[in-house]
Amino acid sequence: MFVVVPYQEYLRLVEFRDIETTIPHEVVEKSLVEELGLVRAWREYKGLSQGVVAKKMGISQAAYSQMERPGARLRKKTLEKIAVALEIEVGQLKI
Repeated sequence: MFVVVPYQEYLRLVEFRDIETTIPHEVVEKSLVEELGLVRAWREYKGLSQGVVAKKMGISQAAYSQMERPGARLRKKTLEKIAVALEIEVGQLKI
């Protein structure tokens, strides 16, 4: 797929691009095309099990699995804990 935008618009978009909060294509594809939640897409991209991430967060695997649902509404503090467990920036958990 390709997107064509005017060059000035492209420059404007690139100017505000934050390198620290980029999201790999594989994660975006899993989230949007496969319709997985972004948290799950990141976990799978990192090659981690739910149990491993849950343990890093100090919660049960069952509790963590609820956080991976595509429509899950996660609090900022929860997103921060997930980001730490996945070793990513919290901004990378938002599309």
